[in-house]
Amino acid sequence: MAIGANEVVETRPFPPFLPPKVIVMLMGTFPPTSEKRAMDFHYPNFQNDMWRVYGLVFFNDKDYFRKGEEKAFDAEKIKAFLTERGIAYCPTVLKAIRERGNASDAFLKVVEPVPLAEVLQQIPDCKHIATTGGKATEVLLSLLDEDVKMPKVGETIPYVFEGRQLTLTRLPSTSRAYPLKLEKKAEAYKGFFVDSGVEVYDGE
Repeated sequence: MAIGANEVVETRPFPPFLPPKVIVMLMGTFPPTSEKRAMDFHYPNFQNDMWRVYGLVFFNDKDYFRKGEEKAFDAEKIKAFLTERGIAYCPTVLKAIRERGNASDAFLKVVEPVPLAEVLQQIPDCKHIATTGGKATEVLLSLLDEDVKMPKVGETIPYVFEGRQLTLTRLPSTSRAYPLKLEKKAEAYKGFFVDSGVEVYDGE
């Protein structure tokens, strides 16, 4: 890949979060720029709805993971929860160029994708992967040995990676730019977790 003289190659700022006994892994693309981060963890932008979706899915409270009255989420609370439920997080992109200096996937040039084999070796019990947007899905599919058709949003497909049977679910982006209500995004995520055997809020 040709890299322009004025282009800056960035490496993802956070390592993959791979707790013990991982059941599922969610994969986005690349974190926002440092000034947009309200914590040092995945999905750190307070405007992104990832952790509000989690609050609704698991606790019926979109502010469950908010850090008090701050415009930030509680990274330690999130990590403890993900560890308890066996949920991993890992971006699909290791190194990238922001063509417009922002977090937009549309203007993200992938320089180096995640070393997926290395990540999966660390989570041998993980059988279900979800991508959190179109670009993440494209990058993940590019790493497979076989040609797999791009799934629709909400669709789950089986695939094989280095002899390992996995499923891939394409979930809606939690970016505010994605035109879907928070509650509808939460429904999609809840469906994925239920199908993957992860316990969610059941109304009791």
